[in-house]
Amino acid sequence: MALRLEPTGAVGAELRGIDLRHIDEQTFESIRRAWIDHSVLLFRDQTLSNDELVDFSRRFGSLDRAPEQENGRCCVEGYPEIYVISNVLRDGVPIGSLGAGEAVWHVDMSFLVEPPMASMLYAIEIPPTGGDTSFCNMYTALETLAPELRQRLHGMGLKHDATYNSGGFVRKGVQPTDDPRKSPGTVHPVIARHPESGRELLYLGRRRNAWLVGLDLPESEALLDAIWAHVEHRPDLSWTHHWRVGDLILWDNRCTMHRRDAFSASARRVMHRTQIKGKPVLVA
Repeated sequence: MALRLEPTGAVGAELRGIDLRHIDEQTFESIRRAWIDHSVLLFRDQTLSNDELVDFSRRFGSLDRAPEQENGRCCVEGYPEIYVISNVLRDGVPIGSLGAGEAVWHVDMSFLVEPPMASMLYAIEIPPTGGDTSFCNMYTALETLAPELRQRLHGMGLKHDATYNSGGFVRKGVQPTDDPRKSPGTVHPVIARHPESGRELLYLGRRRNAWLVGLDLPESEALLDAIWAHVEHRPDLSWTHHWRVGDLILWDNRCTMHRRDAFSASARRVMHRTQIKGKPVLVA
C-alpha cells in the first residue's frame, strides 16, 4: 500500500490511514524507510493492546527491558519491555515514572554504552492541557552550528551522565554527584555518524552533568553552554506534538532529542514506552 505521509515541520512526518495491528511486510518496510528519512513518525488513532504494541515494536529489532524507575517499579505487569510514564498514583505510589513536571531535552538512555536506537511512546490517557512532547533534529543542529564551533568539537568525546533521569530524579541505586568528571556514565562522540543514513549529527544526550572529556570543567561548561544555546533557541530545529489518546510516536534515538512540557499534577497522563536495542554510537 502507498503511504500517506505528511511532514510535521522541522523534523518528523505523520503517516495516515494505517492500523499498526494489520500491516504486511511491504508496508512495514515502507514505514521503516520513512522512519530513517524523517527520524520521527506519528501514527494517529491506534488501538493497541500491550501484546500488539510489543509485536509492532519487535519488528524493528530486539527490545530492551524497561529500566527500573525512581520509585522502584519497572514495567507493565507481565510485559517487561513496556515502561510506564505516568503521574498517576495507586495506593499513594506512582504507577510510572517522571511525574507531572517538565522533562528536559534528552536522548533516551544515552548513558549506556549501547543506547537504544529507537523509542515508541503510546498515549493511553492525556491531560486536557500540557504534557506536549517536542523533538529536535540533530542533523540540522549540526549543520547550522557555527563552523568554528563545529571544528572545535570534531573528534571530542562527551560524557553522558547516569545520575539523573530527564525529570531530574536520581536513578535508583546511584549515589548523586554534581561533578560530571566523577559521576557514572559513558563517553560518546559529540559529533557522530548515523549508521543507516550515513549523515553526521550532534549527539548531546542531556545538559546536566555533561562533560567534554579532556577539558577543564569551566572550559567544558562554557563550550557546552554555547552548544546548548544554539540547540535550544532555534525554533527551526524542533517540532512540538500535541497528544491525543491513541497516538503512537516512533523516533530515532540516534539523531533526535526530545523533551516534555509540564502539566497539572491533578490531571492524569499515562503513556507506554518500548525501546529497540541499539549499538555503540559511531564516530563521524
